[in-house]
Amino acid sequence: MPLLNTVTTPYAEAFLQVAESRNEVDEVVTQAKSILELWNSCPEFSDAMSSPVLEVNQKKAALEKLFSSQVTPSFLNLLKLLADRQRIGLLNSVLERLLEIYREQRNIALATITSASALNEDQQSELLKKVQSIAGTDNLEIDLKVDSELLGGFVVNVGSKVIDASIAGQVRRLGLALAKVS
Repeated sequence: MPLLNTVTTPYAEAFLQVAESRNEVDEVVTQAKSILELWNSCPEFSDAMSSPVLEVNQKKAALEKLFSSQVTPSFLNLLKLLADRQRIGLLNSVLERLLEIYREQRNIALATITSASALNEDQQSELLKKVQSIAGTDNLEIDLKVDSELLGGFVVNVGSKVIDASIAGQVRRLGLALAKVS
């Protein structure tokens, strides 16, 4: 188990147990995804929470103000506990681990689909069917991302499988093939 997991797993497992005992698992997972998105998209928030300059009470007050009406009381308690224990800087890792454990417990595969441009609903639906057949399961969670550097097409990651149907990938493979010929 990687070192970071030895720190994050106990928090994630304990919090999931609390959520299960209160029948809040689905709600908590949705909230975890939202907070994780905020953490990753707002460096001001993650930097402030990770800062050693900001005191624990200030961090807890900020967390209370930001999230008290948006998360369950048990989730808010987790946030405050992480602040108390000087672990709030690991919030993203704790939440990512929580989502991993949740998926493992429910046998949900995570498929990350990165496309060159945003996919419309028809494209998403068609791609989902193909990814389900590749993964061998209908129990999938899809994470859609956009990366214009792909130039066109998409890349799908499901577990250890990678399907690169991007133009950038085709150019890279063509370059490798030409290098072998030379």
